[in-house]
Amino acid sequence: MSEQPKVRTTEGVVQGRRRQGHAVFRGIPYARPPVGTLRFAAPAPPHRWEGTRQAVEFGPVVPLSLPVDVPPRGTDWLTLDVGTPDPGAAGLPVLVWIPVGGYLSALSSDPMYDPAALAEAGVVVVTINCRVGAEGFAFLDDAPPNRGFLDQIAALEWVQRNIAAFGGDPGRVTVGGQSAGAGSVAALLTMKSARGLFRRAIAHSVPGLHSTPALARQVTAAFADRLGAAAPTAEALRDIDPWRLAAELTSFNAGLHAHRESWGRLTETGTALCPVVDGEVLPETPWPALTGARASGTELLVGHTRDEFRSFSVMGGRYGTFTEEDAHAVLELHAPQPDGTRAYRAAFPQAGPEELVETVYSDALFRMPSQKLAEANAAAGGTSYLFELCWVAPALGGILGACHSLDVPLAFGTLDSPVGTQLIGEEAAPEAVALSRELQEAWVRFVTTGDAGWSAHRPGEHLTRVLDTESKTLPYPEQASRQIWEGHFPAPFDLS
Repeated sequence: MSEQPKVRTTEGVVQGRRRQGHAVFRGIPYARPPVGTLRFAAPAPPHRWEGTRQAVEFGPVVPLSLPVDVPPRGTDWLTLDVGTPDPGAAGLPVLVWIPVGGYLSALSSDPMYDPAALAEAGVVVVTINCRVGAEGFAFLDDAPPNRGFLDQIAALEWVQRNIAAFGGDPGRVTVGGQSAGAGSVAALLTMKSARGLFRRAIAHSVPGLHSTPALARQVTAAFADRLGAAAPTAEALRDIDPWRLAAELTSFNAGLHAHRESWGRLTETGTALCPVVDGEVLPETPWPALTGARASGTELLVGHTRDEFRSFSVMGGRYGTFTEEDAHAVLELHAPQPDGTRAYRAAFPQAGPEELVETVYSDALFRMPSQKLAEANAAAGGTSYLFELCWVAPALGGILGACHSLDVPLAFGTLDSPVGTQLIGEEAAPEAVALSRELQEAWVRFVTTGDAGWSAHRPGEHLTRVLDTESKTLPYPEQASRQIWEGHFPAPFDLS
């Protein structure tokens, strides 16, 4: 049996293991555990160690604010995993994946992100854990805001220091993510502290989830009051068990509708504690920053699925039940005002309440933020490659459509992962395998060369790769929605 691979990082030697033709190193700390006096603080540099650190197990899961049963296992949450074709190689392209969902979960150990297929194609894959929920985004009076983003920057700094030792090229780093991970990528595009840490970006289903400081302060105060804390401060929350804090946030998120009158659009998201446009860590939202040339464009692969909202309505038990009253409320809350409500009804005159609700939610939450990021990045001098996934997930007789997250197992080639089989089936059809190969090849080409393989998005053309059984490059399919949102950026949530 060949010797297991060892790599010397700036903090010490790590030993991984060989797996399916590549090497994996897991649970490597990129910052100190954010507990005790470091809780709610900016990430601190990791400790050095003597000897060889075993890097064969995933690090402890960060506290998750989701109704899932994940047992706590240690507090060394700020770790990352590396999958590399060959630690002895040099100059390989690097993908740093941010596996954040809803700003509530970060799970690098999810089999959906298995790096095997990408490593086989010659890419070094780094998957990071970072703080989410209250640990990462509660707006506390005596702590830095957006600590989850600060963690991501610390991980990218680790990559710059160390990735060459794993065969990667620190000058060819692509940062990527889906959903809140894509929102993180979009934020990193605008943050001065992230400049120079990556060259390219991949963003699938970019959300427009940001709060103003005024709203974030009020929401955090209400959450602290629920906990019986003396004040919305790190000092007052520091002694509360992190997993209890995460569980309380899960319950708090479930009751957001009770605050609709004062907290408005935020109450429809299920995410009370999201990134704050604080003027310091996150100076402004990405769209105006890029469009106004206050941030530089880059090589960007960005896109969304056609039926972004469908899985949320199915899982929430609302699919097929939306009424005209629901449609009116969604239009008033999420269509761009003052003319969005009228514009949607004019653009979709035959649409019933169900279609209107799904269209507006899909647009406001993911499709328009993604499409507008492509436009803004191009306006800032970058090159944007836009896609829309239209292939229908076979699960539940196709009722999910081309739903949120369907693109992730396709891109990673993890069709046999739990999420992959849940959406695609135990036996992936040949068309699913072919589509997975197409999207994966686009990723590999992009992280290697900066070219996704189809025409870039340009003003007046809006060319888009429509991914389906027979993929084509066409004008942007959601043109009616794009026109409704013309001149409107996804605005931060604010007090009503």
